Amino acid sequence: MAKSPKERSLSELDDFLTRGGFTRAKRPKGALERQRSQKPTTSQPRRSKAPKAKAKPKLASIEILQAEWNLPWLVHAFSTRGGGKSTAFGRTQDLNLGFSKHDNREAVAKNRAAFLKQAGAAELTLISPKQIHSNIVHVLESATPPASTITADGLITNVPGLLLTIQTADCVPVLLVDAKRKAIGAFHAGWRGTVARIVEKGVGAMRVTFGSDPRDIRAAIGPCIGQCCYAVGEEVVGEFHSQFSYADSLFKPYFEDDPIKLKYPLLFLTARAPGHSNLGPQIHLDLVEANRRQLLDAGLKPKNIWSAGACTSCNTDRFFSYRKEAGFTGRMMSVIGLRQ
Repeated sequence: MAKSPKERSLSELDDFLTRGGFTRAKRPKGALERQRSQKPTTSQPRRSKAPKAKAKPKLASIEILQAEWNLPWLVHAFSTRGGGKSTAFGRTQDLNLGFSKHDNREAVAKNRAAFLKQAGAAELTLISPKQIHSNIVHVLESATPPASTITADGLITNVPGLLLTIQTADCVPVLLVDAKRKAIGAFHAGWRGTVARIVEKGVGAMRVTFGSDPRDIRAAIGPCIGQCCYAVGEEVVGEFHSQFSYADSLFKPYFEDDPIKLKYPLLFLTARAPGHSNLGPQIHLDLVEANRRQLLDAGLKPKNIWSAGACTSCNTDRFFSYRKEAGFTGRMMSVIGLRQ
């Protein structure tokens, strides 16, 4: 049977490859049919990955400061700034504990609940006075909350279940506890309250009301503006000198380190007499030492006075500071109470 032209061509190709020592690979039987039966593959468009959801910022933990009193029947704490829900003052997690027109009330309420839980005081009744920079001390004699807001800068009680609170953002918060009589006090001491001897008067009120012996009273001075940042005017210096024989020890001159004034001092010269211009050192007041001296004068032992030792103005990442933040800031809370 005669070969077709295609078969002759393949036969000649096989002979040529054989003489060269090669062989032509044969297609497996049925391979052509299988190839035809397969559907042609179409290139699928590459699916783009869905964008990853942005991780929510991790909520900072709430930090509280406490004196090492180790009294199981006592609750006390000083709040700081982080770990809250407030965003009104330029940060996303501020623990603002003061109700004001600038912050959302719901956020402040959540902040308070979180802080009180962290301090172990959630079950106590919060008593928060209207503070007016006075030396008024109010005595709480009943577990029933007052019908109206108390106007005072000091609170004292020996009634379990009440949580005495003071709000600050530079001023000095002072907490007192009589470990023997189980009586407590909370005081707000700005410079006006300090001049008016608010904490000294508070110790006296605890002596009269509860029979406290000052030697049994322990004090905790919370975070406040330090002498490093608290420049005051001559009128404040005069007020302190009119009240305290040791006033000189409470003040210290600080030279302003404004780089412009240091480089170009002649631009800031005035015609005022020496000592009456804005040049030269500023006078800074040590509010912590002023209140410590009052506590000592009231009869407390030096070893029973604890201080947080933190300047609110130097550390606005950790505390609120009215002066450093030009009045637009939140409030911290200092609390003390007797467990039921």
